Amino acid sequence: MFPEPARLRRLKLTKHTMVRDEIEAELERLHADSFGWALSCCARNRSEAEEVLQMVYLKVLDGSARFKGRASFQTWLFGVIRRTALHQRRTFAVRNRLRGLLLMQPIHVDEKRPDALFDGDVRSQHIGQCLTRLSSRQREVLQLVYYHEMTIEQAANVMNISLGSARTHYARGKANLAYMLKEAEGER
Repeated sequence: MFPEPARLRRLKLTKHTMVRDEIEAELERLHADSFGWALSCCARNRSEAEEVLQMVYLKVLDGSARFKGRASFQTWLFGVIRRTALHQRRTFAVRNRLRGLLLMQPIHVDEKRPDALFDGDVRSQHIGQCLTRLSSRQREVLQLVYYHEMTIEQAANVMNISLGSARTHYARGKANLAYMLKEAEGER
């Protein structure tokens, strides 16, 4: 599938050795979820998400991002995706400042999101709209827990924050989401 230098045939892990073929198989298995998470990290910008995911795959396969077995492979991979997306965003912001351009462009939210499971389901649409109004940390932890079926601890590892902070964002996010949904149902 990919050319393989001799030094990359095996990646050393703390508990065991993971063969490159195993890594490729895990990347393929998690591709759909990884792309969904990359979209979330890139403010639903599809081309940016594709670029970030490509960069992540290259980092993983060339060994510059190493899985050390401290968490599940998915948790580790989502953390790499998040950090890569943040790095890309910072790089873009610095380039814009240097060019003297506006720092932030309006974020276009695609109406056909993958998390809107049922097009006709009004509640799903309200949930999606309300999620976009949450703070980024609250939205990220809720997406990781509900859409990617992670524990709060795994979400904290992906987001690179403490478990207590993740729990706080999770609780506040749920409360804010419930309040916004109640408001939306009252408007109907």
